[in-house]
Amino acid sequence: MEKTDIQTVTDDTTEKGSAHFIPVTAFDLVVFGAAGDLSLRKLIPSLFHRWRDDQIPPESKIIGVSRSAYDDQSFRDLAFKSFREFHPQEEISDEEWKKFSEQLFYKELDVVSDDVDWTPLCELLDTSGAKQRVFYLALAPDLYGAVSANIDRAGLKSPDARIVLEKPIGRDLSSAKDINEAVGAVFDEGAIFRIDHYLGKETVQNLTVLRFMNSLFEPVWNANAIDHVEITVSESIGAGTRASYYDKSGALRDMVQNHLLQLLCLVAMEPPLDLDPDTVRDEKIKVMRALRPITEKNVRETTVRGQYHRGASNGAAVPGYAEELGEDSDTETFVAIKANIDNWRWKGTPFYLRTGKRMPERYSEIIVHFKEIAHALVQNGKAGIPPTRMVIRLQPDEGVKLLLVTKDPGPGGMRLRYVPLNLSFAETFEARYPDAYERLLMAVVRGDLGLFMRRDEVEAAWKWVDGILAGWEQDETPVHPYAAGTDGPVQAAMLLDRDGREWYHGQ
Repeated sequence: MEKTDIQTVTDDTTEKGSAHFIPVTAFDLVVFGAAGDLSLRKLIPSLFHRWRDDQIPPESKIIGVSRSAYDDQSFRDLAFKSFREFHPQEEISDEEWKKFSEQLFYKELDVVSDDVDWTPLCELLDTSGAKQRVFYLALAPDLYGAVSANIDRAGLKSPDARIVLEKPIGRDLSSAKDINEAVGAVFDEGAIFRIDHYLGKETVQNLTVLRFMNSLFEPVWNANAIDHVEITVSESIGAGTRASYYDKSGALRDMVQNHLLQLLCLVAMEPPLDLDPDTVRDEKIKVMRALRPITEKNVRETTVRGQYHRGASNGAAVPGYAEELGEDSDTETFVAIKANIDNWRWKGTPFYLRTGKRMPERYSEIIVHFKEIAHALVQNGKAGIPPTRMVIRLQPDEGVKLLLVTKDPGPGGMRLRYVPLNLSFAETFEARYPDAYERLLMAVVRGDLGLFMRRDEVEAAWKWVDGILAGWEQDETPVHPYAAGTDGPVQAAMLLDRDGREWYHGQ
């Protein structure tokens, strides 16, 4: 967890905290792929917000690099246009943007070519050693090795330079190892920041505090008290114009291998001795290694594949995935998995993972279902008394709810009501806190590796996912259709129904 990004200040005159952001050291950040969607939609707006909160020193430089033909001013104009498009509700004046954009620069460069002159880029970088140098690869993963080699060949790698790699790292274990080897030939492991933006979310970071800093939860955070755990990442959008790119990955590679498995590890890991980055990551890797393999023998019992067909989203008709792609495909846009962790803490408690595109709404949440009480003192007149649940909402409305059974106030008998104890971050904390990319970018400058994946984590995740991919191929596991705007194929509901459970539908 990041320790030095924010100080929370409270006094006797306010019930809500205000955030004081601590500036990072001056830096040169080179964004390769700067004219792409990730850079324009996420990275540059995130850097603007950190600049607006006085966290980025004025002598820092943000240098965009791509093959597109821009100069400094046209790139600044493109970035501003994109900011207004992706943040239409946010007030920002031309003058404010002009001041921020003085730190934006651009160089047209084919970074994978061996015979391109990198001198103009080199001339923009600080050579005194006073500024932290960071390279952000907002590129396709198969380019990571070549770009790293060219950074070294051009003499841009300073002694303490850092490199940021976007997920997914490869498309299987073999390619992930190749990428890690190629980047590792230039940069030491301690200088490689493999980014998963879910690890930068406030609620995800709060998982560690929630579990280990509250004596109410840790003693019951195990198979003795917890019946099962759900982790859902639901997307309302389809593949759209990215269908040809998405078709090379699918939901398992795109979401489960990184986002969902990282969340599973944070929920399931043993208490770390401290919050040193490697101590926490050591505990996460133990969970990865304890995951029961899914192979051809059990793949149909433990997984469901789906693909959205025509349907409705936000009140409008939308095409199916095959129509967006322009051809038939067996790539899954939805996957549900029953995962088992074979260790002392979790033996017998399944983790149900689910993610998909074109589902009814966009949200991500973790639901911890505690076991039912042994004996009901009060009959509710219904099928049964609901169990205690903890709902950890990651997006869009970050917060934590504890769902409990309580007495409905008033005379006339003991009537029961299922009610939430609700901690909404937006309602409780008045200050605007950094979003995931903002937090992670500042963590890179500081050198805080705790929010990033280590090489062995990535490879252990791929090893487990590769087993599922191989099982699907050997078993010829079908891809079940589901209408756009629904919760996925009916087989996903049956996955839990066979265990006498059902997906959580909100409270």
